[in-house]
Amino acid sequence: MIEITFIEAGGQEITVTAPVSGNLMHIGQRADVAGMLGECGGTCGCGTCHVYVEQAWLDRLPPIADDEADMLSLSDGLRSESRLACQIKISSELHGLRVQMPDLAR
Repeated sequence: MIEITFIEAGGQEITVTAPVSGNLMHIGQRADVAGMLGECGGTCGCGTCHVYVEQAWLDRLPPIADDEADMLSLSDGLRSESRLACQIKISSELHGLRVQMPDLAR
């Protein structure tokens, strides 16, 4: 089990304990993180699981694949630390991961 902290757009932090399996989107959905919609079900077919990965964690993630980069390019609030949560596979190396949800109200 690992711990992951989601920071909602309003600043509320939700720290969850999760198994080392699946992806970040599903963990956020199970924790009822505001803004973790995942409308495509995790197929990289939408941008509704867009998160900002804290800078210290970016190098621990695999590089962005072309399909993720294409989908992110359509997202509002795109930043250098933007990723799609459905494309972040959970591993033991991600214990302590912190991600922020974009402000969808902008």
